[in-house]
This record gives sequence, C-alpha cells and structure tokens, in this order.
Amino acid sequence: MADTTLDKVYRMLTSDDEGRVCRDIPESACNDQPKNFLTHIVSLGATKTADGLIDPKLVLSWLLTQLGAPAVFIGLLVPVRESGALLPQLLTAASLRRLSKRKWAWCAGSAIQGLSAAAIALAALFLEGAAAGFAIVLALGVLALARSVCSVTYKDVLGKTVSKARRGTATGTASSTAALFVIFFGTILTTGELERMPVVIAGLFVAAGLWLIASVLFSTLQEEAGATEGGANPLAAARENFGLLARDAQLRRFIATRGLLISTALAPPFMVALGTSEEAGNAFGGLGLLVIASAGAALFSSYIWGRLADRSSRKVLIFSAIAATLALVATLVLNALGLLEAVWALPAMIFALMLAYQGVRLGRSTHLVDMATRDTRAAYTALSNTIIGILLALGGVFSLLAEFTGVAIVIAVLAVMSGLAVFAALGLDEVQAETD
Repeated sequence: MADTTLDKVYRMLTSDDEGRVCRDIPESACNDQPKNFLTHIVSLGATKTADGLIDPKLVLSWLLTQLGAPAVFIGLLVPVRESGALLPQLLTAASLRRLSKRKWAWCAGSAIQGLSAAAIALAALFLEGAAAGFAIVLALGVLALARSVCSVTYKDVLGKTVSKARRGTATGTASSTAALFVIFFGTILTTGELERMPVVIAGLFVAAGLWLIASVLFSTLQEEAGATEGGANPLAAARENFGLLARDAQLRRFIATRGLLISTALAPPFMVALGTSEEAGNAFGGLGLLVIASAGAALFSSYIWGRLADRSSRKVLIFSAIAATLALVATLVLNALGLLEAVWALPAMIFALMLAYQGVRLGRSTHLVDMATRDTRAAYTALSNTIIGILLALGGVFSLLAEFTGVAIVIAVLAVMSGLAVFAALGLDEVQAETD
C-alpha cells in the first residue's frame, strides 16, 4: 500500500504516464525513484524552510539590531553566509569525492547547520551587544561552511537518484512547499499580534529542528555508489577543475550566465533602500515585507519553473533574465515618477524580482546537473559555485558605488547585468534534449 501511494504521488507531481522514466541514472535506481523523488522533496523542503526562517538579509539583520550589535557585524551577515557557502567548494569537492555515497556528507552538513542555527538562537537568548554579534556571525560562518558541503554534494546525489526531466520538478516542488511555511512566518511578523523577538527566536529553533530532521530523512535515500577517483589532493584537483574552463565552452558560458544573474540576489537590499519610506515600512510591518514577498514568489513560481526547467533549463534562464531586467527597470521608472514609496509599489517590485530569482535558481541548478556527466557533476558544481562565491564576495563594490553615485545607479547597473545574461543564455545548449 505504501509503495502504491508513493507511486501515485510521484505520478501526480511529475505527470508521468510514460513507461520509460529513467534517464541518466543507474538502471538499478529506477525502482527506488518514486521514494527517492519524494525524499528529496521533503528533505529539501525542510532545509529551504529553515533558510527562510533565518534569512540573514532580513531576520538576522533585524535580530542583531535589536540586540544592539555594532553595525560591522550586521554588515558581515550576507557576505559570510553567501561567500562561506560557495568559496570553499573547489577545495572540498575533491575530498568529498572519496565518498562513494555522498548522501552522508549532505546529512552531516545538514546536521551541522541545525546545530549552528540552535547556537544562533541561544546567543540571541543570552547575549547582547558585540558579544551577540560575534557569536551569531561565528555560528553563521560555521553554518555557511556546512552548507557548502551540502551544496557541492546535493547535485551529485540528485543526479544519481532522480531521473533527468524529473529533477527540476523535485527541487521546484520543495521550494514551493517551503515558501508556504515561510509566508506563514512572515505573516506573523507583519501583523504584530505577537512580540517579534520571541517569534524570531522560536523560528531559529524551528529551523534547527528542520535541518536535523532533513539530515535523518536524507540518509534513507537509496543511492548507488559513485566514482571516487580524483579525491586525493584538493589543490591538485582544484587546478584540474579550473582546467575545465579551458576545455568546455558550454561550462564557460553557463558560468558567465550565472555570474551575470547574481544581479537578482544583490538587488533586493538596494531596491528596499531606494523605495522604503517610514510610512510604507510601517504599513507592511517592516521585517515581514521581504519575507512575504520572497516566499510568495517562491510559492507561486517554483513548481512551474521546475517543470519548465525539466523541458528546457536554457529557456528558463533566458525568461528569468528577461523578467529580472523588466523588474529592475520598472523599479527605476516608478522611482523616477515618485511612485516607488507607494504602499503597493515596492512589494510588487520585490515580488517580481523574486519570481525571476526563483527561475534563476531552478534553471541554473537543473542545467548544471543535466549538462554534466555522472563523473564530472561534482567538479562542475564546485567550480561554478566557487567562481560565483568570489563574485558575490566582490559584490561589496556595489555598496561603495551606491555611496558615491546613488542607489538608483546601482540598480541600473544590475539591470544591465540581467539584460546581458539574456544574450549569454541564448548560447547555451538544450541539455534536456534526448540524446539516444
């Protein structure tokens, strides 16, 4: 009965009425695919919900402000979280290749993220000022490093356990499910019915529990053993991975496209700085604004983006880049007309940009998994993430640009980047096309 139920849910989510559903995974993994597919959705949905509950851009920034932490710690939150999760991957990927079943690395990384989130919550309960800032940033750094392990292994495990043309659906469904819970969290923060500090701290503890649950659940995946060669010397492997750039034109174009599309991740704080007035901030509950806008975009678009990515991740990246460009240009137009501080304007623009951002996330993930082979997937992931981590670390330049030229100029530059990404993505291969 359980297997029958799993099969029904699997077919409902994938619209699978074909007899042949196993593409680019070991033949022995076919029978386990419905269970693995749903395990991915629940595990990833739990971690994505946890991500939303501790969002450094919003939740942790507000938390440190309330705890009286110096501004330097608040400024470190996003760089530590983003770069710490990406930069180490080129070195760690080689060591992780020693594991024939890499789900165990993901499980360990998820568990450490859960413990780190609990440490952040405890610091918020018992510390304040600079001590709270130092402890929370340190715990966030550990969380980011653990996340880097999960990131570099996840696509490899996904590629071995879920068939091509099903992977985007799995990740998209997880994102939409998580968004529903984050919207509920954001609504509580926005209404003001409960004091925000207890709600935020409770959210941190819930996030910790979700990461721990995901770790246990992910361990039940039926993963076939994979290649382990290339795991002896991290530095040598890093040099070899960079050599992939010289040999693979499609990898270069993919990284260029993804690099230009970091505009979708960098833009929200500048949009808020450009358009937030005291009146608008109070009307939407301040802290809950971006939480609801971002989660709402994920809820309404992630499953759709995921399904489209299973058909053509190239087109998803193109459409997402176009949507991001339009959202950023519209933000500038509304600002020029003096309408951006209207109650509806900034939430609408944030929502539009987050729609594009979700498309970028689903499109880039699915494209990378499907363009790589079973033996190159981990290396492609690590190389791509490391380069993007460097670019995100350099994203602080935009803050300096905003100081000297104004926030509107920064948004204009980010809009140009999104526009250029359209042309870069046009040259990508249709990696979902049948090759047999």
